[in-house]
Amino acid sequence: MNSKYVINTINQYSYVVAERDAEFKQSLLQSDILLPDGIGIVVATKIIKGKRIKKIAGADLHKYLLEELNLVGGKCFYLGSSNDTLMRIKDRITHDYPSINFGCYSPPYKPVFSEEDNQIMIDKVNSFMPTVLFVGMTAPKQEKWVYEHKDQLNVNIICSIGAVFDFYAGTIKRPNRFMIKIGMEWMGRLSNQPKRLWKRYVYYGPVFVADLVKDIFSSISNKGG
Repeated sequence: MNSKYVINTINQYSYVVAERDAEFKQSLLQSDILLPDGIGIVVATKIIKGKRIKKIAGADLHKYLLEELNLVGGKCFYLGSSNDTLMRIKDRITHDYPSINFGCYSPPYKPVFSEEDNQIMIDKVNSFMPTVLFVGMTAPKQEKWVYEHKDQLNVNIICSIGAVFDFYAGTIKRPNRFMIKIGMEWMGRLSNQPKRLWKRYVYYGPVFVADLVKDIFSSISNKGG
């Protein structure tokens, strides 16, 4: 595999933020693959485009890529999160996928990275030469970072998967399969982390619906014209 693929996910929260953040929107639009990781995106696509699509969560993508890497003894690198979380991920991968070569780096926790910070991250990744790079810095920071530095990274696949680091490490529990199956994963996440996620769902959820309604009326108006 000689090509480089940037894979991002979009949900109702990231859609709303992207509509108000040009740099983030550009980062998503320039993805090679943009996966619908949210029931709101699935419903909106059905209403506006008349297309039935399936939600593909970042956790599903993560699991699929690890399984593929394990088959060939591939290399993956985790960039982001704390050292404790990264070591938990390492322990689990060693158990679940023993053929995978694992690398990681925990960057400094700050709103904006310095040029030195960025270069260290790039050097850490490139010296390990992974097939897959998982980036977990929360949206929209992770997508922007990947968009800005993707050409400097010597990897085949770059995935911004945020909360998946904590899900896989076990530091945050992902909602159960039933909640996921019925399209209520967001409710489970909100109940697990109300202080951190209330704004994402309680505020941005209605904003997403309002944007959806505008798009519907705009589409009707354009057809009528």
